[in-house]
Amino acid sequence: MTERTDPIAVFDSGVGGLTVLHECLVSLPHEDFVYFGDTARFPYGDRTPEQLRSFALEIADHLVARGAKALVVACNSATSAALTELDTTYGRHLPVVTVVRPESRLAAQTTTNNQVGLLATSATVASGAYERALHEVAPDARLHAVACPALTPLIQEGREIDDHVVELVDEYCAPLKAEGVDTVILGCTHYPLVRPIIQRSLGRGIKLVSSGEAIAEDLSARLAAGGLANDDDRRGSYRFLCSGDTGAFAKLATRYHQLPLGQVDQVDVATAVRKPNGVAA
Repeated sequence: MTERTDPIAVFDSGVGGLTVLHECLVSLPHEDFVYFGDTARFPYGDRTPEQLRSFALEIADHLVARGAKALVVACNSATSAALTELDTTYGRHLPVVTVVRPESRLAAQTTTNNQVGLLATSATVASGAYERALHEVAPDARLHAVACPALTPLIQEGREIDDHVVELVDEYCAPLKAEGVDTVILGCTHYPLVRPIIQRSLGRGIKLVSSGEAIAEDLSARLAAGGLANDDDRRGSYRFLCSGDTGAFAKLATRYHQLPLGQVDQVDVATAVRKPNGVAA
């Protein structure tokens, strides 16, 4: 096999995508990764679809220009707004793996009563992306979506878990319990970072679905199909970029990543210049 040492690029609005990166590192330890957190423009949850599409394409342009051989969009808000544009711009040239479809497929496989809950940002809920994706794989399933505008910023801040966070989670989970869901999609990559609190609020009988493991499986299959996978006997690397303060990012990422972080480089992706065909100059 010809080794492709180009990295797999994973991007998110902040540190939430580290939950996806972790699963990819476990499942694909022989691959190289670069992670980008758009912390300068966080949060994404209250952005317009037009802003989110612009952000996602700017970041993708930059990462592909750096030699990425695959893109993993680990941000649910960005995926919900920009999936079509990302597929159109890059899908013919390299694997583009996103969060919404794998989670919806896993939820469809998990539910036994076809009542599926969704906890997500306001932008993700408003997009209707999960309704469409779930209907494709489980036409009889019903999605009950709850927007959680205050939760992602609290997690990104890295604040200690206190009674306010617990009460907030209880408030968001209550409508899902009332609807009798048996499966809940964690529709933001930040939410697995407080998974124990969410599970306690919902109760053990309700299954939680998150994107990390499903994305790692999709990514592995796409790399193999495209002849892009590295040999299994090598040890891959990973590195980090962010658009905001590198020190603040490093502090949070070290807490959540629980692996040596190394240097974090600051990148201003908003300076990307796009050609008429949609690819960065």
